[in-house]
Amino acid sequence: MIKHFPPAVWATAFATFVAFMGIGVVDPILPLIGRAMGASPSQVEWLFTSYIAVMALTMLISGVLGTRLGGKRTMMLGLGMVVIFATCSGLSPSIGVLALFRGGWGLGNAFFTSTALSIIVGQSMGGMGPAITLYEAALGLGIASGPLLGGALGSIHWRDPFFGTATLMAIAFVVTWRFVKEPPGREEPRTAQDIFRALRHPVVMTNALIGLTYSYAFFTILAYSPLTLTHLSAIALGITYFFWGILVALSSVLVVNWLLRRMQPVTVLTLNLPFIVLLFVLAGFMPGHRLLYLIVLTGFFCGIANALFTTLAMEVSPYSRSISSGAYNFLRWAGAAVAPIMSGLIGQHFGMTVPFFVSAGILGLGIIWLLARGPMLSAALRENAAVSQPNHAD
Repeated sequence: MIKHFPPAVWATAFATFVAFMGIGVVDPILPLIGRAMGASPSQVEWLFTSYIAVMALTMLISGVLGTRLGGKRTMMLGLGMVVIFATCSGLSPSIGVLALFRGGWGLGNAFFTSTALSIIVGQSMGGMGPAITLYEAALGLGIASGPLLGGALGSIHWRDPFFGTATLMAIAFVVTWRFVKEPPGREEPRTAQDIFRALRHPVVMTNALIGLTYSYAFFTILAYSPLTLTHLSAIALGITYFFWGILVALSSVLVVNWLLRRMQPVTVLTLNLPFIVLLFVLAGFMPGHRLLYLIVLTGFFCGIANALFTTLAMEVSPYSRSISSGAYNFLRWAGAAVAPIMSGLIGQHFGMTVPFFVSAGILGLGIIWLLARGPMLSAALRENAAVSQPNHAD
């Protein structure tokens, strides 16, 4: 499979790894930031909500910008912004200023992530499947490594993970500049209206709404659950979420491909999501040390869901890659943006494990919607596969 990926694809995958490392680097230092700045759980969660909310809104224009500036320039713009805002985050004097800079960080990450998948898919020579596998591997390993880096540097000082991430993103910027080429046959310029037009398509909207409910649950784990493990040090939290991320990476690359050789994507997703709901319900009843093991275990099922939602976003849509990615990511990140601040408020007022019950209920609604509209998604997959088959034959 390696021979299918030219240097530009490997460079983009490396930059993706570093970019998603930056998402999770904050995880193990959330309690430290709260104590250092005298912030409540809900205030600390603004570090994720501001970041993700800006990402969601930027998805309306980032894919469009990619068709105008080109994929390489858009990626470099995003990486450069992350270097600047990650550095500023490490220098922040208050929780409000830090949340503001995290929003700028999210802006840069949106420009990067909206384009990275399109470049990996567009320049790979082995088809969409291996390209998505590479993207999910880079994403999963980045999410796994971020908390480990954050825990190691955070044990020195809570500001150091931000400076460490800025340094790695600067390296990714140089690698992108050196190795990534503009994809041949750039898409014609699009407008933001194309994103909303895509969302009016029932298949695209269905997949995006189900993805929204899943993203709410995913970011309850990634962004909120560290606040429930107050008995762990920064380095212990980093190790915990490292193992969680490793399960995300392994299942998204190895397990999901094994499952897809035996079942259709919609079937696998329908069977997988209830396990996440079950683990969330158990987590709601299980405060203390044992909660740690449930949190880590969710990584296995989250990795499968991540890969499947990415596959569906690219393969059920009749629109171009940039528009399909922008439409899906806009709604998906909207759900992710709400999860941290809502979980922080609910946990602060009703009990720290109550947000797990809320997430289970929201994802349960997504499963019901998937059961109702699953046949439509499967039909779209078959239709698009039939249309693209002659191209693969050539």
